[in-house]
Amino acid sequence: MDVSVVVPLFNEEESLPELCAWIERVVNANNLSYEIVLIDDGSSDDSWQVIEHLSATNPNIKGIKFQRNYGKSAALNEGFKAVKGDVIITMDADMQDSPDEIPELRRMIIEDNYDLVSGWKKKRFDNKLTKNIPSKIFNAAARRTSGIYLHDFNCGLKSYKKKVVKGIEVYGEMHRYIPVIAKWAGFKKIGEKVVEHRARKYGTTKFGWERFINGFLDLATITFVGKFGKRPMHFFGLYGTLSFIAGACMFIYLVIAKLLSTEFALTNRPSFYIALATMLIGLQLFLAGFVAELIARNSTERNSYLVEKKIGIV
Repeated sequence: MDVSVVVPLFNEEESLPELCAWIERVVNANNLSYEIVLIDDGSSDDSWQVIEHLSATNPNIKGIKFQRNYGKSAALNEGFKAVKGDVIITMDADMQDSPDEIPELRRMIIEDNYDLVSGWKKKRFDNKLTKNIPSKIFNAAARRTSGIYLHDFNCGLKSYKKKVVKGIEVYGEMHRYIPVIAKWAGFKKIGEKVVEHRARKYGTTKFGWERFINGFLDLATITFVGKFGKRPMHFFGLYGTLSFIAGACMFIYLVIAKLLSTEFALTNRPSFYIALATMLIGLQLFLAGFVAELIARNSTERNSYLVEKKIGIV
């Protein structure tokens, strides 16, 4: 199969028929074999009924319905498990991403041999104050932290080699950082393409202001997990050891000073308590490293989701 189009959605009943028809026109015009995988992330409207109708009229349209709302990362992760195409395209269901970009995004994977190509909405139709400016700050921080020089990490329109989506896990709210996750998994040829950003035609945005705070928290998480997820003791153990040694050296100095001078007031000095606190912090960090190592080696359930129904997917 030439291409799989993965579309996570939440309450998008109005846009789905038009979006699927547009994708069909594009892939048929380019003689591509395809599938469209629609993941209903616990919608409260008639999105699933629309998906069932679309699938009944076109067997290339497949569906996954979550029992409740898990978030975009969970939807993408389940979609990635289900896809069969050589190239995977992800896009949002709100009609702000253009399916006309599919052929070029696929070409960059097939001919230019990119592992992943991320869209860049250079000209945006979002509110400048609430979306554009925070997005610029967020992307600048992500570039500096990850070393991946993309202009728009959070763009939903991306293309991937099949082995990329089968080799990574997307969990929590880490959909913003799929390029970073791919990089840490060893897929380092990451490209970018300027894509069309269209004004929203149906519905309203499903993301509030809190996503920007969550975005920076997730950036700290993915940076830590990427570097130390398989070896947390290297982080906690290092700083725990340094903290303990610093506290121990200060404590030894104070004890020696007390032994040399009986007039030296050991327990009346702030440095005494600072030394004890520093040693305790170091010990706690060291123990946290051991616990983190145990968790990292035994976690098997972090990507378990309740899927209520499937269409066309084994």
